[in-house]
Amino acid sequence: MIQSPRGTRDFLPADMERRRFYEGVLRQVAQRSGFREIQTPIFEEAELFILRSGPNILNELYAFKDKGDRDLALRPEMTAPAIRSFVNNMSNDPKPIKIFYFGQCFRYERPQSGRYREFFQFGAEIIGTATPQTDAEVIATALEMIKALGLKEYRVRIGHIGILRKALSRAGVPADRMPEVLQKLDKKLYDEAWPLMEDVGVSKDEADLIFEMTDTVGGIEVLEKVPGEESEYMRQIVSYLEAMGAGIPDIDLGVVRGLDYYTGMVFEAEAPVLGAEKQICGGGSYTLSELFGGEKVFSTGFAVGFDRILLALEKEGSTYPIKKMDAYVIAVSGETTLKAFEIVGMLRRDSISADIDLADRKMAKAMKHASSIGSRFVVIVGSEDLAKNSVTLRDMSSGEQKIVKISDLSAEIRAH
Repeated sequence: MIQSPRGTRDFLPADMERRRFYEGVLRQVAQRSGFREIQTPIFEEAELFILRSGPNILNELYAFKDKGDRDLALRPEMTAPAIRSFVNNMSNDPKPIKIFYFGQCFRYERPQSGRYREFFQFGAEIIGTATPQTDAEVIATALEMIKALGLKEYRVRIGHIGILRKALSRAGVPADRMPEVLQKLDKKLYDEAWPLMEDVGVSKDEADLIFEMTDTVGGIEVLEKVPGEESEYMRQIVSYLEAMGAGIPDIDLGVVRGLDYYTGMVFEAEAPVLGAEKQICGGGSYTLSELFGGEKVFSTGFAVGFDRILLALEKEGSTYPIKKMDAYVIAVSGETTLKAFEIVGMLRRDSISADIDLADRKMAKAMKHASSIGSRFVVIVGSEDLAKNSVTLRDMSSGEQKIVKISDLSAEIRAH
């Protein structure tokens, strides 16, 4: 038996109903906040991701040559494709441009709970401005999405990559070696970061101060430890978040993010219920457009790990409203089958969800099937009722049934 590839999943009807519901919640929040949807290809030129994604992504890239000997790659994240699309199609549009997207990404990594080789991201970007207001708007939108989904326990941490980049530069880490050091600091792998720093001449005392900085988390008072324009910028972000009623996130000077293109504010959201793999959302400010042939444009964005946040909701016992089929139509005998199909067509034209017995089941088995698919009503089409232009309508929750005129059937179902 051929199985689905490792790190991928099949989503069955019940899974898809749940996923579409929560996807819809995210779309509503994005649209309510002025973002408009785009869609980009699942595969792109490999160079798009090689240029500035960082060693983490490059090691996990699904890259291949097509029949024209072109180097392509399945997208490992969706920010780079979004900015490539901006450069190609929207660079002359009035700014700021607010866009959102949803789709699957691919990374070759070890599958585990909440981590897959094919995974889904819901993200948003504001392109064309570099202000505290923009950063606050992005964080507030991400927070509103998490709240709207119904997650009870979560934590948000914001930082500024510029603070850490400046500290590393002062300590003597050259720009070309900074990405690999930041990657280790992002994961708090100090034992692995130290040899890299020592190799470029950083003293142990300087390294320890940087390690201490990346482990500093708290309230707004944390910013007093790193005076400068970045700290003042962060204070402004927090003030705008307060004004919007989004609350005050933790200040974490160790938030790095795993992608090299971040330049300013960075943030992460996590769900403690997930344990070690608890990150559910992350983002920050960056510049990418100049790498893809456009003018330098500042942007801020984020991505929600859709699979992981659904897992967190499941672990918290969250439920969602399941939309049931309105009516299931059963023909009592072969002579009423044609009329039954006429009735199901009528119901569908009246915007009532309706299904019909396609297997010529006996009444008892057809009723059992209607119950198994969760239909709210069963419409029984029999010869005696049809002689009076009527059918029998059975309420599956109460068991009550009554004779209803066919002309009144849609209204009767809609009324309950």
